[in-house]
Amino acid sequence: MSPNKYEQHLLILPEDDPNRQIANGFLLNPALNERAIQVLPVVGGWIRVINEFKSVHVREMQRFSKRSILLIVDFDNQVEERLLQIQMEIPKPLVNRVFILGALSEPENLRSNLRRSYEDIGKALSQDCADNTRTMWEHDLIRHNKNELDRMISFVRPFLFN
Repeated sequence: MSPNKYEQHLLILPEDDPNRQIANGFLLNPALNERAIQVLPVVGGWIRVINEFKSVHVREMQRFSKRSILLIVDFDNQVEERLLQIQMEIPKPLVNRVFILGALSEPENLRSNLRRSYEDIGKALSQDCADNTRTMWEHDLIRHNKNELDRMISFVRPFLFN
């Protein structure tokens, strides 16, 4: 189901299928307002995430001021460089509504390290957000998301979680 574009909502643009599965697991939280969030199709690479964002979503976000977007990318052990590269592509008026999260290396490493399915990882991350805790988010392979996560949660929590 697509969110109402005139109400506050969050779109999730995943780089690859493991990130999509994590995002889908996030949606399974019963406290989540499922009408305010949507996982978009996989685009196939972090460069394609940027290109899709710029070619489709920038225009849409300018039209719909209540839209925010989460870009989920693999940082490939280059967090600072990758984050800066992506941030430089975000138009200044949209900076407060665009968020960038992802695994330090790849979600495959997170899954094997935790010995959990992608969906279960997403559920645990969502539960942390709903409970305002950081149990799962403190894992070594996603802890680097802290600043961006804090910024995102303060923005989306009021309309995403009951």
